[in-house]
Amino acid sequence: MPQEIEIAVADLPDCRRCTAAPLLTARFPYSWQNARDEKVTGFREVMLCQQCDRGTPAADALLALFAVDSQLDLANVETFATLVRTWLEETQERTVDLQLLDMEWDQWQRGNL
Repeated sequence: MPQEIEIAVADLPDCRRCTAAPLLTARFPYSWQNARDEKVTGFREVMLCQQCDRGTPAADALLALFAVDSQLDLANVETFATLVRTWLEETQERTVDLQLLDMEWDQWQRGNL
């Protein structure tokens, strides 16, 4: 069954990581197993930020499109769709880096973050 994915490119909240203006957001169904091994379903929202998301091929390609074409129109909508699809495939596979999370939690508790 295909997933419904909502893409937004206007009226976006600031990036949660750096407070810059993101270029787009995507919201999609997401699920995981909790500690009791029960499936928990919900939605996940990701942002494409030109400050925070550089460095992966899919994000870099989409960022390049926004740098060249500041507006979506009939001339670039197919390219946009392909690049967003590729970026989402990459983004949906990302998981939390538990070591980094533990390190940041420790820093936060000591008042260093």
